[in-house]
Amino acid sequence: MNIKPIIKKLLSIQFITLLCLFVMPTLLQAKTGLQQFSQLSNAGLLMQDAQGNIIKARHANKPYIPASTTKLVTAWLALTRWGENHHFETRFYWDAQTGTLSVKGSGDPFLVSEEMQLIAYRLKQKGVSQVRRIVLDNSLFEPNLIMPGTGKTNNPYDAVPSALSANFNTVYIKKVRGVTRSAEKQTPLTPFSRQVGRRIKKGKLRVNTGRNPRDAERYFAELLIAFLQPGNTHVQMESDRILQQKPIYIHKNSKALGEMIKPMLKYSTNFIANQLVLKMSQEEYHRPANKADVAKYMQTKISQAFPHWRNFTLKDGAGLSRKNRLSPSQLVDLLGKFKRWQYLLPEVEKNVYAKSGTLNRVSTLAGYIKKHGQLEPFALMMNQSVPYRLRNKIARELAKISF
Repeated sequence: MNIKPIIKKLLSIQFITLLCLFVMPTLLQAKTGLQQFSQLSNAGLLMQDAQGNIIKARHANKPYIPASTTKLVTAWLALTRWGENHHFETRFYWDAQTGTLSVKGSGDPFLVSEEMQLIAYRLKQKGVSQVRRIVLDNSLFEPNLIMPGTGKTNNPYDAVPSALSANFNTVYIKKVRGVTRSAEKQTPLTPFSRQVGRRIKKGKLRVNTGRNPRDAERYFAELLIAFLQPGNTHVQMESDRILQQKPIYIHKNSKALGEMIKPMLKYSTNFIANQLVLKMSQEEYHRPANKADVAKYMQTKISQAFPHWRNFTLKDGAGLSRKNRLSPSQLVDLLGKFKRWQYLLPEVEKNVYAKSGTLNRVSTLAGYIKKHGQLEPFALMMNQSVPYRLRNKIARELAKISF
């Protein structure tokens, strides 16, 4: 029996197998980002030059889930409503006879520890001392408010909004040899944060304050009192509407709106985005902010600014809702109006300034490519499973395209 043909056949089969195992993946990886994009079944793209001429387009008018590129809409709405130099205000009232400090929430999204410390300093200057009772007015937002798409996890990105909030309604703690400590030097440890610390065994953890609005209120009150009167934090806390007319102090946040939007876009902070749209809708409709009014406000204002838009849906300001729908062409339209604030966007690749968006089976990127000193807007939307870095790879390739 001549076994040479059999050996040759086996060797050829083995060679083909090796080729499939080692060479083919390399060939697939060698495909450009745009080549990979062209094979996707549920994805759209639009890129224009600085004059509005189309450079690259595919399914540009089809609505997709935008994920966190929705924050571009929120940022534009806030900047056009208030202006980049707007400062949010929080009002404080003082009854020296009863030792009652009352706080009326305004929806300020950036009452971080440094700001709370400043508030405490100013209140002391105004004569506030020996606080025995603190009253919090959260009536600007609807009670038990949870925005569409918000999950039930303890992750910071699922923090729920509130008219009064401290540190984005999150607590950052660490466990050292079984002892709970604050994980940031500027933030005192409070009874509530100690309670949160019982959940972890070791290391650092940032968690949200939960879905119970009383917990967010409690953390705000405890933190303010810890700055006002360290070592004497046994203060009665209540929630009530404040009817007093003249505040002892009106605190203007030291950060202007533009300084809040920049980190919101860079770190994709859902809490800030939703606080902004809730505050805008509350001002517009003069009633406690709620998710129905947010959707109405966003749809109405965008329809007025872009009357030619069709088939778009906006349910929240952060982009967590899977019911949101925008097309690449609509995002590029918006970027045309956002251009004066382009410097608020992070540089995600060299000469690419953009906002990304990520949900399960959703990967998006929208912003500007800077070429020869000019800004070319683009929107990339993929509503199917793709490699995480594919959007950046495509953006790098778009940056090299000459028109």
